[in-house]
Amino acid sequence: MPKLFLLVLTLFSLCVVSSNYRVKLAEPATKVVKPSASTLPNKAIKQRQPLSLPLHQPKIVVKKRSRRLLLYSGNLLVRTYRVGLGLNPVGDKVREGDRRTPEGAFYIFTKNSKSAFYLSLGLSYPNAAHAKRGLREGLITKAQYDDIRRALKAKRRPLQNTALGGDIYIHGNGARSDWTWGCVALENEDIRELFDVVKVGMTVTIEP
Repeated sequence: MPKLFLLVLTLFSLCVVSSNYRVKLAEPATKVVKPSASTLPNKAIKQRQPLSLPLHQPKIVVKKRSRRLLLYSGNLLVRTYRVGLGLNPVGDKVREGDRRTPEGAFYIFTKNSKSAFYLSLGLSYPNAAHAKRGLREGLITKAQYDDIRRALKAKRRPLQNTALGGDIYIHGNGARSDWTWGCVALENEDIRELFDVVKVGMTVTIEP
């Protein structure tokens, strides 16, 4: 009798294990993913600290390849912003309509608080290198070249309406893609912060 009882008990145990195994096989695999900073709601992302003002000898460096604008106070990097570039982002600007963002050394010649692109900072394009190349390649006249050089020397707005193009700005309205005609675009909250600390004459370097 005990042997018969043990046999029944063994068979019952095997049925239970087999049933549990089939249930586990039928369950869909569920991967637990920890939320990252990019998937957290905006309110859960820590707000950045306000800039410590005034900045000491501030300057801007735009790195086209990485789509970043760096704001410096002296040699100290104090802020990094994402940017969008021209629709044709690779290479230096050469002429009107090429939709490239220019490269080189510039300065801010104006601040526009009533821009069609929220806020804007005018860049001194064409600079001396662009003007020299334009003269050599016949895109501008000697008179236009001299006009541009005089404006650059006086830190004024260089001639804009030539075959070299012009109206290159740092402005708002979004940085998620390359969509401008050669300008540098930021998110509105970023250009607001930048606009408030930038002064006319400030140095801007745009790197490839």
